[in-house]
Amino acid sequence: MSTNCKKRLIRDFKRLSSDPPGGISGSPLPDNIMLWNAVIFGPGDTPFEDGTFKLLLTFDDSYPNKPPTVKFLSRMFHPNVYANGELCLDILQNRWSPTYDVAAILTSIQSLLHDPNPNSPANAEAAQLYRENMKEYVRRVKLTVEESWLDPEESGLNGSADDGEAPPEMEVNGLDETNS
Repeated sequence: MSTNCKKRLIRDFKRLSSDPPGGISGSPLPDNIMLWNAVIFGPGDTPFEDGTFKLLLTFDDSYPNKPPTVKFLSRMFHPNVYANGELCLDILQNRWSPTYDVAAILTSIQSLLHDPNPNSPANAEAAQLYRENMKEYVRRVKLTVEESWLDPEESGLNGSADDGEAPPEMEVNGLDETNS
């Protein structure tokens, strides 16, 4: 691992720990700073309200010059989230800047929950319902909110289950989120 990458991830973690934006939390795995677990709480006044959505961030040596891979571990029904949990988010693709840190990434994802972009869909069905049948869209999102309260590994709801590997334990800032 490059020294610059490690220093930056440590700085990101210190910032996220000391001044966390509301509704998000994240930390590296105890034995691998290149893998982070995160939790985003569904924004108020949205269909995602009261949800507890778990994510995995995977960094490589090119960070912060290139973005991490970010994947929801919780099942999501959202126009900009693929079935495997990956996101269609401009700052993780063509609008990445090394000035973005983990807090900015997680805040952007939380904003995406608040304001989906149905014109750039990763999930065509969710985008169509969002545009044409809001009542059904909200009903489907509420199901994922309820599922988000369960342990993805135990419930079989892991958005990344297609890779055949169980997700790492959810430990966020010293709190074991899988057993709470």
